[in-house]
Amino acid sequence: MATRDRQRTLAATLERLLALPEEPRVLVVDNASRDGTAAMVTRSFPGVQLLRLPVNRGALARNEGVKALRTPYVAFSDDDSWWEPGALRTAVDILAARPATGLLAAGITVGDEGRPDPLNSVLAASPLGDGSAPGSRRVLGFLGCAAVVRRHAYLDVGGYHPLLFFGAEETLLAYDLAAAGWEVIHCPQVVARHSPADAPRPGRQALVRRNELLIAWLRRPLPVALRRTATLCGDALHDPGARRAARELLPRLPAALRHRRPLPPPVERAARLVEGAPA
Repeated sequence: MATRDRQRTLAATLERLLALPEEPRVLVVDNASRDGTAAMVTRSFPGVQLLRLPVNRGALARNEGVKALRTPYVAFSDDDSWWEPGALRTAVDILAARPATGLLAAGITVGDEGRPDPLNSVLAASPLGDGSAPGSRRVLGFLGCAAVVRRHAYLDVGGYHPLLFFGAEETLLAYDLAAAGWEVIHCPQVVARHSPADAPRPGRQALVRRNELLIAWLRRPLPVALRRTATLCGDALHDPGARRAARELLPRLPAALRHRRPLPPPVERAARLVEGAPA
């Protein structure tokens, strides 16, 4: 799990992970916390592996964690999410039986009452058809703190892309896995619990919108990228959030063009199907 400046929440999550019957190996990647997180982990959880990064690397902290591990499968958590007992065993059984599956998107329950996350319904209604595991659906998206990956597949596609830093990075990883021939499936029988903070996150929507445009320039056909960029610029005339997204998009466009690798036609058709656009 990657964390930054949330030692109290992290401590509660580590206690839950260490109590799982599967007894998973736990690695915390500290994104240059300033609140004593690293010291707390060392002091209170000596059995937890700690990787301290000198700077905040956002979602790329997960890449560093996956590289540091040698297990065939890696389950991601955030400092406010954990796995239900038995979920990791189920995930391992599915991945071991289906070597073409690169990532499992878990079912998600939220809060102490365990209410279903709305994303569950979205993934379960994926138009891409049944996955290889019973009750699963092929998808092109997932929640970063509720996914189990085949380590080889994750590293094969480079993990999370450095241009995005944070926000919508799961979509690009799902695209890249599918483009490399790996199956991405939603498995509702693998369950993660998420207890997100209610605190507002200023600028989050602008960041996500910027990254969605970067993904379009990195992987989608040029007409799609151009059309969506024109829409953003039009919205920026009256929307401060869109102006911020456009302002942060422009200096990153040259790098997106340098790293541009359009999706193979079958994956592009799947992306359009997911979006509801005609193939």
